[in-house]
Amino acid sequence: MNSSPRPLAIVSGGSRGLGYESARGLAARGYDLALIAKDPAGLNSAKEQLLSEFSATQPGLSITTHPADLENQEITRKVAEEISASLPTAQVMVLAHGVMSEKMSKTLRTTDAEWNRVMAINLDSVFTLVNVLAPAMTEARNGRVVIYSACLGRMSGPGNAGGLAPYRISKAGVNALVRNLAHETGLGARGFYVDAICPNHSRTDMGGPDAPRSAEEGAETAIWLATADIAERGSDQVTGLLWEDRKVVPF
Repeated sequence: MNSSPRPLAIVSGGSRGLGYESARGLAARGYDLALIAKDPAGLNSAKEQLLSEFSATQPGLSITTHPADLENQEITRKVAEEISASLPTAQVMVLAHGVMSEKMSKTLRTTDAEWNRVMAINLDSVFTLVNVLAPAMTEARNGRVVIYSACLGRMSGPGNAGGLAPYRISKAGVNALVRNLAHETGLGARGFYVDAICPNHSRTDMGGPDAPRSAEEGAETAIWLATADIAERGSDQVTGLLWEDRKVVPF
């Protein structure tokens, strides 16, 4: 068991991009980290970089790495159960992993394989990680879950234009999961908060090098939701929402 008195944050997709920047921001705020990603070498590299960066300012930082192919629901559940059994109950879980669907994947042209691949990674694994790890957070009455969604998954605004069907629909599913879970757990009244964010077009492997904002900028709202005083949210309903640049946007 990890005996560190520091709070624990679980971050999926933590080896690069938005997940790495989320983990970095949480480490800077005093959290230990449990990083989940597919590539063991990438995870080890991320761990080494974070430990090096925070060696002076966060000398007690503890980081564990958990390789997992999140397309495989059985593996996802096994890794989540291992984290649950070996580490303290997390105070924060940021789910930042995801894949884009093929460019021509319109509803009537998408293959079963492409649909299943995107849904497994973007939605099924999110359900499984939440299903295994969030119950202890709710029981502790001290937990925050932040899930990276996308503006393309909205049912209003840019999310209803069509195209990229598996991706858009998987992110709409994430939004529905967040809203449903928030209502099931008392909309924050029990000390548990769950929200989705639109990081906007960021410079990541998915977003490409020409995206207008950095991955660090894309992760800022997730870090804020995970760590800031709830009073800063300034909304009548403080959780179960979709956020963009620290503001609530319609699902």
